[in-house]
Amino acid sequence: MTERIGFIGLGIMGSGMATNLVRKGYDVVVWNRTAAKMGSVVAAGAVAASSPADVARQCSIVMLCVSDTQDVLALLAYEDGLCDGVSDGSLIVDHSTISPESTVRFAAEVAQRGARWIDAPVSGGSEGATNGTLSIMVGGEAADVERARPYIEAYGRTITHVGGVGDGQRAKLVNQILVVGTQLAVSEALLFAEASGLDISKTLAAVEGGAAGSWMLSHRGPQMLARDWRPGFTIDLQQKDLRLALDAADEVGSPLPATALVFQMYRSLQRMGLGGEGNHALVKALEKMSGIEVGARTSGPGE
Repeated sequence: MTERIGFIGLGIMGSGMATNLVRKGYDVVVWNRTAAKMGSVVAAGAVAASSPADVARQCSIVMLCVSDTQDVLALLAYEDGLCDGVSDGSLIVDHSTISPESTVRFAAEVAQRGARWIDAPVSGGSEGATNGTLSIMVGGEAADVERARPYIEAYGRTITHVGGVGDGQRAKLVNQILVVGTQLAVSEALLFAEASGLDISKTLAAVEGGAAGSWMLSHRGPQMLARDWRPGFTIDLQQKDLRLALDAADEVGSPLPATALVFQMYRSLQRMGLGGEGNHALVKALEKMSGIEVGARTSGPGE
C-alpha cells in the first residue's frame, strides 16, 4: 500500500521533484514558504497545505528540499512547524544539502517524537529534477531508506545508500568538490581554446567523448559557448555548499586547495552581482582576469 507523501520546498529543484511524484500517481501534499510557488504543482494534481505541521499531520512521509541548514532548522522549529506535526512512525526525507553535523542533531530531535530521518541530497541540476534522472546519496537506517525508495525513484535514477544519518550529506560534499573542480577545469580549457583560435564547438565535440569527458563539460560547456547563464544550480547555492565542504574538511583535516580557490572565485562573482547565475558562470572570473571571452567567436580560423 502506498503512503501519502508530503513535499516542502518548491524551488528550482523541489518543484520538478514534487511534480514527478504527482505524475507517478502518488497522493502528494505540498507547502512552500512563498505560496505562489505551489501553483504549478497544485495544478498538476497536488494538494496545498497551510503549514509544515499540516503537511506532517496529513502525510506519513515528508520530503524536504530547501536551501540551507537554517531553513531546515526553521521548518522544524517554526510555529506550526514539522515538530508540531510529526508523530510516531513519520519519516522525514531531507533532500536539502546541509551540515552533516546538524543533520544528526535534527534526526535526534524528531526521534524524540517517534519519527525517523534520512538525509538524501541530490545531484543533477534542475534538468535532472524535471526529467526524473537525479543522483541521490542517502544516509540513514536501511529499513527507512527502503521505505522511501519507491517514492524517491519518481525523480531519482541513481539512488545509493552510503551509510548512516549524516553520511548522505558527506557524500554530497564529495560530489560538490568534484563538480567545482571539474567546472574550473572546463572553464580553463575552453578559455584556452578560445585564446588559441580554435573552433571551440568542434574542440568541445573532439574532447567530450574521450577521457576528458564529463557531465559538466557536456551539459554546461554548450551553455558557456552560447553565453547562456540560466542556472541548473546557482552560484549562491554552490557557494553555500562549498562553505559546508570547507568547514567539514577543516574538521577532519583534509586539504581542499582547489575547492578553496573556486570558493574565492565565486565570491568575486557574487560581488559583481552574479550570484543568481548558473554555477558554470565561474568562467567569468577567468574572463575578467584575462580579457578573453569564451564563445566570442563563432568559427575557427579560415572559416
